[in-house]
Amino acid sequence: MSEASYSCPALFISAPASGHGKTTITAALARLYRRQGKRVTVFKTGPDFLDPMVLEQASGQPVANLDLWMAGQDHVRRQVALAAAQSDVLLVEGVMGLYDGEPSSADLAQLLGIPVVAVINARGMGQTIGALAQGLLAYRPELKFAGVLANGVASPRHAQMLRQGLQHARPSVPLLSGLQRDLQFALPERHLGLVAAPEIADLDARLDAVAERMSATSLANLPAPVDFGTPPAERSFPRLLEGKTIAVARDLAFSFIYTANLDLLQQMGATLAFFSPLADQALPPCDAVWLPGGYPELYLQTLQDAQRTQSSLREHAAAGKPLYAECGGMLFLLETIIGMDGASGRMCGVLPGQAAVQPRLQGLGYQTLSLKLPGAVGEHLRCHTFHYSRAVVGAEFMARGERLFDSSEGEVVYRRQQITASYLHAWFRSAPRTVAALFGGATA
Repeated sequence: MSEASYSCPALFISAPASGHGKTTITAALARLYRRQGKRVTVFKTGPDFLDPMVLEQASGQPVANLDLWMAGQDHVRRQVALAAAQSDVLLVEGVMGLYDGEPSSADLAQLLGIPVVAVINARGMGQTIGALAQGLLAYRPELKFAGVLANGVASPRHAQMLRQGLQHARPSVPLLSGLQRDLQFALPERHLGLVAAPEIADLDARLDAVAERMSATSLANLPAPVDFGTPPAERSFPRLLEGKTIAVARDLAFSFIYTANLDLLQQMGATLAFFSPLADQALPPCDAVWLPGGYPELYLQTLQDAQRTQSSLREHAAAGKPLYAECGGMLFLLETIIGMDGASGRMCGVLPGQAAVQPRLQGLGYQTLSLKLPGAVGEHLRCHTFHYSRAVVGAEFMARGERLFDSSEGEVVYRRQQITASYLHAWFRSAPRTVAALFGGATA
């Protein structure tokens, strides 16, 4: 029997570029609708780990990523349609500018049929906002637009000038809301993006305050429903991890985890056991370990003092058990990490080497990866990289990622016995047999 077709009020929050306030506005809308007693589901476009933490706190619901390249159209459409069946309103936050990237936020909004709210930072701008909005609309006329939300409005007169400009656009564009300048609503950032939500002590107060301001605007009313159709059928995955327990590091230092990756491991039969290096927890009884990425460089002294965790990881590796480490997880396996301020910390020493955080970005973008592991031949793992550190690792080069948009060398994958480590963040669903092999699963 086929699944039902689902519809739900929805908005897609985008902007001309990064820095216009998409995350703040999306979080404020989520909090506004939540305060109205609505069940709000929020999605984040692209391979982002930090924005979803803020959006989750705002909405009170888990936030998943929608990435057309890594996950594919069917998985994206299924996620959204099933969420629509359980929600009163859906919000999707875009990534970068509306038309940036391949695929772009516009591609996703058009696929899903969700109208776009263009958040525009209006500081230092008057009627020219109309030309900017007209350009966004004219660039792809088939895209649905809900209107403009002006961020950084200086005064009622400034708002009037913005409205005049939008009225002169062809076609005219509604000004959905104008938020006055208030630095307390700006979410703090660091080198990888936003500061993680648990670190912002007054985040709830900020979200409540900006939601209160938006409650007097037209956005306080739910948008029109969008018909998301019948969700595509879920893929079936081989249960190659049946009977395996995978220990997963999860805390503020190791928080870059796609929910879909956890779901995939469980769909393949694995039992997940979480532990916190920051709390100096020893590994739980397990067959394999996953050290995801995060911010180990911000907690050097605490991780240096986590001798119970470090010792249990060394014992796990010495026993020849599988250990898979991504980005920050890889750095934790090294002997030393040097932070941005020059301070250093002694890490596990499971892999010889050292990492140092640099003042400039060292790696960014999509990459594909093929690993010569039992049962994984012919698969291509889709990955993303984004890091400011530079590492020297004393381990064998197992493979290199292949960049999606240029021919420069991709990230190195290191292999030592059953340890696999890289700067790459992998989307597990793209190559399930490879993932099973990384965690010591069955090969057939």
